[in-house]
Amino acid sequence: MAAAGQHPHAAAHHGEVPVAVNRTGGADAGSEATAVTGYRGPAPATGVAAPTFVRVSGSGDATASSGAFANTGYVDKMSVDTLTVVQQRASRAPAVWPHQVGVLPLRAQSFQQRPQAERLRAAAGDGGTTGLGQVLSGMGGVGKTQLAAEYARTAWNDGCGDRLDVLVWVTASTRAAIVDTYGQAGVELCGADPDDPERAARAFLAWLTPKAGARPCRWLIVLDDVCDPDDLRGLWPPAGPHGATLITTRRRDAALTGDRRRGIDVGLFSPDEAVAYLTASLAGRGRTEPEAQLRALAAELGHLPLALAQAAAYLNDAGEDVASYRDLLADRALALSDAAPDRLPDDQAHPLSAAWALSFDRADGLTPVGLARPMLRLAALLDANGIPQRVLTSEPALSYLAVHRTPTGRGVGEERSPLSARDAVRALRALHRLNLVDHAPHAPHHTVRVHQLIQRATRDTLSPAELDSLARTAGDALLSAWPDVDRDTSLAQALRANTAALTAHAEGALYRPDMHAVLHRACKSLGESGQASSAFDHCRHLAARACHRLGPDHPDVLHTRHESAFWRGVAGDAAGAARALAELLDLTVRVLGKDHPHTLTTRHELARWRGEAKDGRGAAAALAELLDDRVRVLGEDHPHTLSTRHELARWRGEAGDAAGAAAALAELLDDRVRVLGEDHPHTLNTRHELARWQGMAGHAEGAAATLAELLDDRVRVLGEDHPHTLITRHNLARWRGEAGDAAGAAAALAALLDDRVRVLGEDHPHTLNTRQELARWRGSDGA
Repeated sequence: MAAAGQHPHAAAHHGEVPVAVNRTGGADAGSEATAVTGYRGPAPATGVAAPTFVRVSGSGDATASSGAFANTGYVDKMSVDTLTVVQQRASRAPAVWPHQVGVLPLRAQSFQQRPQAERLRAAAGDGGTTGLGQVLSGMGGVGKTQLAAEYARTAWNDGCGDRLDVLVWVTASTRAAIVDTYGQAGVELCGADPDDPERAARAFLAWLTPKAGARPCRWLIVLDDVCDPDDLRGLWPPAGPHGATLITTRRRDAALTGDRRRGIDVGLFSPDEAVAYLTASLAGRGRTEPEAQLRALAAELGHLPLALAQAAAYLNDAGEDVASYRDLLADRALALSDAAPDRLPDDQAHPLSAAWALSFDRADGLTPVGLARPMLRLAALLDANGIPQRVLTSEPALSYLAVHRTPTGRGVGEERSPLSARDAVRALRALHRLNLVDHAPHAPHHTVRVHQLIQRATRDTLSPAELDSLARTAGDALLSAWPDVDRDTSLAQALRANTAALTAHAEGALYRPDMHAVLHRACKSLGESGQASSAFDHCRHLAARACHRLGPDHPDVLHTRHESAFWRGVAGDAAGAARALAELLDLTVRVLGKDHPHTLTTRHELARWRGEAKDGRGAAAALAELLDDRVRVLGEDHPHTLSTRHELARWRGEAGDAAGAAAALAELLDDRVRVLGEDHPHTLNTRHELARWQGMAGHAEGAAATLAELLDDRVRVLGEDHPHTLITRHNLARWRGEAGDAAGAAAALAALLDDRVRVLGEDHPHTLNTRQELARWRGSDGA
């Protein structure tokens, strides 16, 4: 006799038949008999004397007398040495309504009512089920599951009108998990076979389908955390007048919406919601914190619900105040995981630093395979609030993506083949579909936004060497995307903001082995936008940082000090600029030599700002001497030589020789057109200065005509809002007035004033100049 539970390969003793059983009930057998709890069908006659192994599972009792075989099920297969018995279960009665399948997540502590909850209820209509499918989509950590659970809980317990008959909560992160829960519903509601989940799932879906004459069933199915639309192929609940489906997902593929499925975007907490959440979470432990500190912490966490929940748990567990926690977050030497609590609140499965790991993997698997992750790394070093697409599709960006493409098992040659801008855009779309970035392809500059904590979690995965290399690449990408002329003021502002973000994330790398050119470009852009004072402050800061990192004699330090002095003069401190340049000139001669191009440039700017500081004759003399040296060192047609001729003509005019200045500028204009072209900014500057001295020489009408032609070209080349365009409009209005058209001058200046206030601000010196000139011509016109 074989005892229940005996190993199937136990040795057979004389007079015994080995029996393998698993989780069976009792079994009794007499001599030469086998007892199996199941039903035995006809056995083939083998004529071979061999042990018979019987495998049974989960069956009841069976008793056999001598020479007999008893079971209570169905024999699936019987061979010479193996007998397989399949249990035949009794039919199960369907569950009585109302009935719930699956467990709803617990309500989060300090749960916040949000606008999306009202949108859910409004879309569903009275009673909560109208056959409409709704899709809650958002990045990981925004609280989609809690919103869905609250909606389901309300519909189940407090639904308007008739309550739900059936509620099914599905943890839908894999297709297998969906099938298992559907199968469980099929067993409980349809009496389906529990040993065949696929068939039970199909039975459940068929049961949901409305049938004429059948009793209506008001049902709600929640599919929480759908990771891939393909997981729902063939498993979508049917549309009907009494049922509804609610999906939560990090995806925003088109396949998830449409066909009576409506998308609802779930974003971050508002600042007030975030503060209310932190206040309630801390108050539950008897703690109060200054609202200003809570508001600052909420902003530093990007108003992300998951981050706020884990921060509150950390604060409560550690007993720290908010200010100390903010210091912890600000420490760039620490990873995001260092600010996580030891035990996560609200049954959360992952710390914040790992919240998006699955999304990273999923995005990397989308076409073009392997590009999403390196694209996100590049974006992680730039401005979270807006990265122009042209930066991420630039040649340096494409080269980085090609080299760092995530391995996919394909050939190395294919993975590192040259990429196109279209490949980069498709990588952005893959990240967008997983809610890891927001990509607006139809917005100006096709802006890309990334949550600041996703950026930090991504940076935490980089080694110091990887971070430094990537920072230089990001700087190259910004520089490549930067136009020579900042015609588009919004683009220029975005590029400056991205340079500032890159500096904040990896400043050290931008000074190794030397100062990255994008730092100079950002300073120049700031000044050329009309913000000379800000450019001076920014360049002075850069010079100090460069001196600290590279030493006082490094050429990049000398260049940055030169820029700082230049914008100091433009900001109105001509004497201070001249003093700074005189000091810099001695150092530049010592380090680089008296004929070095940088030395000559410093002499040029020193002469200019001496002139602006009321020493016009001294400026003209210094420039005449410099011109000889520039011709000797650089040649007559070098752009720097032409610049010195331009400045020399100007200061001759300031010294009283307006006609001589005009003649010199007319001659220079021919050379600038020949060397640089008609549309070069320096050529346009010479045309502007020529018009000025024409007017000062008594030819106001000629000056106005020259400026009118120039204005059209400046608008075309620089754009309507460029400071140089606005200066040309100002001077054109002035010379029209000088030519006798006071009313026309006043009207033009009034229109210009509005634009200068909009572009430069009410207190900018150029705005004040226009206001003063407008008052002059209005007075002349008798207004």
